Amino acid sequence: MSSTDTFFKDLIVIEAANVLAGPAVGMFFAELGATVIKVENIKTGGDTTRQWKLPAEDRNSDVSAYFSSVNWGKRSIGVDFAIPAGYEVIVDLVRRADVFLQSFKPGDARKFGLDYPVLRDVNDRLIYADITAFGETDERPGFDAVLQAETGFMGMNGTETSGPVKMPVALIDLLLAHQLKEALLIALIERMQSGRGSYNTVSLFQSGVASLANQAANYLVAGTVPGRAGSDHPNIAPYGTVFRTLNGEPVVLAVGTDSQFQALCEVLDIPEAAADGRFATNQQRVVHRDALNALLTQRIGGQERDDLLDELQARQVPAGAVRRLDDVLAHASVEPLLLQGKRSDGVPIHGLRTVAFESDVVTPPPTLDSPPAFDADSRYVLAGVLGYTEERIQVLRDAGAVL
Repeated sequence: MSSTDTFFKDLIVIEAANVLAGPAVGMFFAELGATVIKVENIKTGGDTTRQWKLPAEDRNSDVSAYFSSVNWGKRSIGVDFAIPAGYEVIVDLVRRADVFLQSFKPGDARKFGLDYPVLRDVNDRLIYADITAFGETDERPGFDAVLQAETGFMGMNGTETSGPVKMPVALIDLLLAHQLKEALLIALIERMQSGRGSYNTVSLFQSGVASLANQAANYLVAGTVPGRAGSDHPNIAPYGTVFRTLNGEPVVLAVGTDSQFQALCEVLDIPEAAADGRFATNQQRVVHRDALNALLTQRIGGQERDDLLDELQARQVPAGAVRRLDDVLAHASVEPLLLQGKRSDGVPIHGLRTVAFESDVVTPPPTLDSPPAFDADSRYVLAGVLGYTEERIQVLRDAGAVL
């Protein structure tokens, strides 16, 4: 028996969350063997991202590429929990659940009777996860682009010419997901000892600010407000800067020590640069960054990319090619992260695991069910999980509580 069977096989997670942050947490548990039941609103047609499609996507499918990114391995049921019959379905699920994950607008959980004090009375072992945008008292909606702006990331990203630039993935959503995973794992450990559930909350804003790392420290310690410097690093040089090789192919350097810089100069046949007072130490290289970048641009521009990277690797100088996403996903080491399945209409679908770690403690299941169509698992949830009779299910359908 694997450790996944021991710790996660019998775990039930109710996911009443939309878009990316909450569903990313739900998929984490699904990848580790938990039963994750995605409760979707009948009136809205389910998770918003089901309709966030590229022009090339099938307009008739409700499993968009965006939706599929964080919804493998789950069961979907459509419920109208704003009416009493639908609400009772959610409460019955909560009675059996270990984790309840929600991302309602501030005040909506209380309005629907799905806030922690109410559900704790239903199941005192319930671990409750509450996702907000800016905290419980701020009613602004939480979308990642706004949070990237409000937490300072866009203010640092880009160049003075480009102006503020958003990261091309929903960075703040993913940072929150990691924060919440940590909180819920700690809550599960604590429940093993006390037998009690707990309330856990995190905001997108706090998750973003908590991840500012060295950039926040640059201001808090040295009073320096980070500007937009492209991919240059404010504290290290040459680090993050993109250079073009002979055929125009981009490479990036991540030289973090003086000895690495010396090795770089030897590879580029400019040993005198390592002894130049402007470049001999990291602090001086940061001060004289423009002159350093001009020198490196000239020398790297005469090198073949792969030959240069091979030489740098041999000398333990951190460097890499700037690769397109199709090249990345074709790399052999990515193979264990790739998922394959079929939509409910039989069309093949491909995806990517979100759990990348390897451990002697937890082994993810080798396969995952494909992302579910909206309400694809109503019968499984109502009859299989809740044990409802056919008569009761029909009464719920007649009332409009389920489909």
